[in-house]
Amino acid sequence: MNKQERIGTVFLYGVFIFYILFLIKLLLLSRVPLFEVFNSQRTLHRSINLIPFHSISEYISGSTINLRRFAFSNLVGNIIIFIPLGIYLTLFKKDKRIIPNLLFIFIVSLFVEVIQGLLALGTADIDDIILNCLGGLVGILGYKFLLLLLKGEKKVRVVITIISAIGLPVLLYLLFMVRLRL
Repeated sequence: MNKQERIGTVFLYGVFIFYILFLIKLLLLSRVPLFEVFNSQRTLHRSINLIPFHSISEYISGSTINLRRFAFSNLVGNIIIFIPLGIYLTLFKKDKRIIPNLLFIFIVSLFVEVIQGLLALGTADIDDIILNCLGGLVGILGYKFLLLLLKGEKKVRVVITIISAIGLPVLLYLLFMVRLRL
């Protein structure tokens, strides 16, 4: 690996770390500040859905415009935020098979939902796991499509590095400048 490839690799891992911090902020700390998570005086409001497709069907059949807007952002958002995980996971791992990588994404998503439920940090919802896995699958398949299109892992790495360089300022802005109140 030459110097330019090492710099690119370090950059990609750096962007990946910022992405993970963004996920933690968005999924676990967007409703409750970090210093309040373990505050014994905090009022806990838990919401848990264990029925697959229940929330999705409620969103789709919603009658108000506000519910439809929220539904769209929730459904699409849960898919979009896990696409990069599918891409980076496939990029960084030697095992590029779909099922093991999708299983890893499932475990990460399940872990997030369990933490949300246990610590009352949001709504623990089986539908979020389904949508997150769908997003991760889109990322994995996107990586594989780029590999098929560009015919080489080095070329795919360059394209992902360029896309990451464009996306990093947006991610930094969202992570540090915007108070993610979703």
